Amino acid sequence: MIQIDSSLTPASLAPAIENLFAVSAPKIRALQTRWADKSGTPVFTVAGEYTARGWTEWTQGFQYGSAILQFEATRDEEFLAIGRQGTLEKMASHLTHIGVHDHGFNNVSTYGNLLRLQALGIIPAHEWEKNFYELALKTTGAIQAARWTPLPQNLGYIYSFNGPHSLFSDTVRSLRALAVSHLLGHRLMHEGDKPASLLERLLQHAETTARYNVYYGTGRDFYDQPNTRGRTVHESIFNLNDGNYRCPSTQQGYSPFSTWTRGLSWILTGYAEELEWLDVLDESGLEPFGGKNRWLDRFLEPAIATADFFIEHTPTDGIPYWDTGAPQLHRLGNYLDRPAEPDNAWEPVDSSAAAIAAQGYLRLGKFLLSRGDKNRGDIYFSAGLTIARTLFAEPYLSLDAGHEGLLLHSIYHQPNGWDYVPPGKKIAQGESSQWGDYHLRELAILIRSLTPGSIYHRFFNGVAGH
Repeated sequence: MIQIDSSLTPASLAPAIENLFAVSAPKIRALQTRWADKSGTPVFTVAGEYTARGWTEWTQGFQYGSAILQFEATRDEEFLAIGRQGTLEKMASHLTHIGVHDHGFNNVSTYGNLLRLQALGIIPAHEWEKNFYELALKTTGAIQAARWTPLPQNLGYIYSFNGPHSLFSDTVRSLRALAVSHLLGHRLMHEGDKPASLLERLLQHAETTARYNVYYGTGRDFYDQPNTRGRTVHESIFNLNDGNYRCPSTQQGYSPFSTWTRGLSWILTGYAEELEWLDVLDESGLEPFGGKNRWLDRFLEPAIATADFFIEHTPTDGIPYWDTGAPQLHRLGNYLDRPAEPDNAWEPVDSSAAAIAAQGYLRLGKFLLSRGDKNRGDIYFSAGLTIARTLFAEPYLSLDAGHEGLLLHSIYHQPNGWDYVPPGKKIAQGESSQWGDYHLRELAILIRSLTPGSIYHRFFNGVAGH
């Protein structure tokens, strides 16, 4: 399990963060230069070079969002220009993409970050530009919410690209699109001018995910045992004829009965940041749905369960293997009692899962501390800093100027065999992904914002006055 270092503070990681953004700059610049005229979106690296991988176009927002975060960290106008121009020229199709569940990834990372920087006074707040970003964010939230499968008992979910029967764990983190759109006062309109509340759909999706994609050790089925509290599944399958839940499933995990660790991280961080969002909403707006306290308690349950599971099923340095049930993990012996080993002969680690989870730990810890839960708050907050310290250094931070990635040892799709296995090695290792690089930068921005005198980083900062 993770050996949490309670002595760490955000300020103690400041030198590592400064170094991270120094390393980051030439990588963004090199990719921008090489990729300028290519079709498709960079997804993950092969032998150190980013390549496209057609499945869904869910990573372009991370490409330009990374440049925007680089500008935020350094105030280097070159990166603002890359992010702004890329958003203007490339991201419109992502706003109106009706075939994916990834709107929060693509569009809050670009239009959302630019609006946030305007609100913070970091870039000029031209009224026309502000209106442009707000319109984009209203649109993306409504389009995302339109991918809707209604269920009995006032439940429902935003269905994945697999189709209306499929609920992915990833989408909880992408609910930020609905959250921002709702804050901007937007609604989804149906035939007959019938409105659909984005708030209601966000809450229903979050409830459905918490109920079916997270296990709580309560004996729901044979695999829901007390020692598996916080286990998650990548996908839940529903019968569209009657709306009944049928079974767990997976796309990128080893099996429906093991935990794909990036899915675990999406859930942990999704609920943690949505707790912060819920906390700023007016009580009156939540009264029709049972009140604010009901939903704060409901979102805390999966966040805490997954946070505990991640700690218990991750090596000591905070970097998980790609799936807690990966079939060859037993060959590594007591792998949870030592740091992760990306250069092993049996199973890959997934540093991108760690970069996502670290942010969730910091947000969850801070939220609990604000409510007087010092014990759990301190544990989770320190866990986030412990993971970050590992990621901000070798062998995870890529110091090789010839490698286009920033965060090494990220995994995309182990079951499909898409990840690059270097010559002479037996498993995928040493490569990067757009989501891993973006979340490493976002994690660094978050930790910097936790130092005295800084404005705490939230995805909805500046939206409708928040």
